[in-house]
Amino acid sequence: MQKPVIIAEIGCNHKGDMNIAHKMIKLLGTFKLLNENSYIDIVKFQKRTNKELLSQDEYNAPHPNPRNSYGRTYGEHREFLEFNLEQNKQLKKWCEEEGITYSTSTWDLTAAKEIVSINPKLIKVPSASNLNFEMLEYLRDNYCGEIHLSFGMTTREEERKIIDFFKLKNRAKDMVIYACTSGYPVPFEDICLNEITRLKETYGKEVKAIGFSGHHLGIAVDIAALALGATYFERHFTLDRTWKGTDHAASLEPQGLQKLARDLRQAHLALQYKDKEILDIEAVQRKKLKHEVELCK
Repeated sequence: MQKPVIIAEIGCNHKGDMNIAHKMIKLLGTFKLLNENSYIDIVKFQKRTNKELLSQDEYNAPHPNPRNSYGRTYGEHREFLEFNLEQNKQLKKWCEEEGITYSTSTWDLTAAKEIVSINPKLIKVPSASNLNFEMLEYLRDNYCGEIHLSFGMTTREEERKIIDFFKLKNRAKDMVIYACTSGYPVPFEDICLNEITRLKETYGKEVKAIGFSGHHLGIAVDIAALALGATYFERHFTLDRTWKGTDHAASLEPQGLQKLARDLRQAHLALQYKDKEILDIEAVQRKKLKHEVELCK
């Protein structure tokens, strides 16, 4: 079984503040010092061109939950949380300094073009944008890194259309597809972990790997996802779950993310067959404890 890859999605949880984003990256870089198994492989942000994604009415409308808004309108709120290309270059540099891979979700064609220009190892397509074939075509034809894509809010017919679109140019082999339920947070009965098994059985031979993008509470579910065959694990990360914003409540704080990384890697070590009938650790105990008693005749 492939070792688990753990992705800390900062997303917009930096509250539009580069200093907070830097603090979060540096904190993630210290995890391995606390426990050799608790390190984070990838940090992920988001890139949106809001006037491309939103109609004028949507842009100028109030935030649906004003308590979480960082602006007078939804458009102003989204712009407040957005980092420009130069700032993303700096985020990438900070990640590299901490030995962590930088990545970003791109929500539209303009954002995709900008992020491709700084050539990260991987780019994520969020569930909300996985039917934006103009953007998918640009990524497929102009970007040679890994393309990670979530299947939240997606029909099975749409899944197949997306996979076949990448297969046309032999790019499905560079894809990691994620089982995902789009909700913040998602109740346990709606996580539907068996979707991992379905994706693995349906597309496992066509794509690079299957991932699990979780928006649930706690970390127990992720261990089950590992046992079902997920190898990439994406969880939202925040410094404080009580902060203003939509994603914080469905995010893990530092201690929770450390425990998740540790537990996934320890569970991975345990998920294997015995390489011989009597392990070395058992041989000592067998000699001391095990006695064969013949049946009386």
